[in-house]
Amino acid sequence: TDLTCTYSADFGSSPRLEWKFKDLKDSQSYVVYDGKPTSSYASRVTLYGSNLRFSKVTRVDNGVYYCEVTGSTGQFGEVEVKLTVLVPPSPPMCRVPASVTTGGVAMLSCNDAAGSPPPQYNWYKDGVLLPADPNKISGFKNATYKLNAKNGNLEFPALTKMDSGQYFCEAFNTAGPPQRCAVKSMEVRDLNTGGIVAGVIVALLLVILLVLGVWYANKKGYLPSSKPKPSVVYQPTSLHGGGEEE
Repeated sequence: TDLTCTYSADFGSSPRLEWKFKDLKDSQSYVVYDGKPTSSYASRVTLYGSNLRFSKVTRVDNGVYYCEVTGSTGQFGEVEVKLTVLVPPSPPMCRVPASVTTGGVAMLSCNDAAGSPPPQYNWYKDGVLLPADPNKISGFKNATYKLNAKNGNLEFPALTKMDSGQYFCEAFNTAGPPQRCAVKSMEVRDLNTGGIVAGVIVALLLVILLVLGVWYANKKGYLPSSKPKPSVVYQPTSLHGGGEEE
């Protein structure tokens, strides 16, 4: 991959040349400084004239490159080159909760870290494509999910039994065919209120039995008494008689 940078003779015969790189997160670094590739690029970048040649590029090389030329008398010029490395999508990683309760919140996620440009995402339920905006499709007007095609998140803010089904997602970009993850099942169950009430009742009965047991044991004297025991002080009898000293 070659990145070209040209300048006029007005900059002189040996102008100062630098290449800078800004990645997709706006982090900047030098590719060429003082006419030489920096240590992090020296193994795969060659400078010929004012141009750059990459022997190998990866997704991390996506971004904007700036060629800055400074002449001997102070002239300054800059050329901006945008580089997009094309990498087809890989099968994305999907996370789908297996069991959730009605009325709760569920987040289904999908991500492919390898594709470039960064892939976008579709979600399918029972083999049917879920529209990004369900309110615009007559068959999905009652749907409550929120789909973010850029980060792959499919959120259900208030689950219903109708949301149960088989889900998978698809990653796609302009570099190659789309890729899908394996199908995963999500079951929405009603909250077991009867079981919760029964559990609370059992816990209260256990507490009552414990209190009664402690009271009975204390009444029968099975527990050590908390009353302080009287202390006895022994004083030996005097060896002297009761007469007065001379």
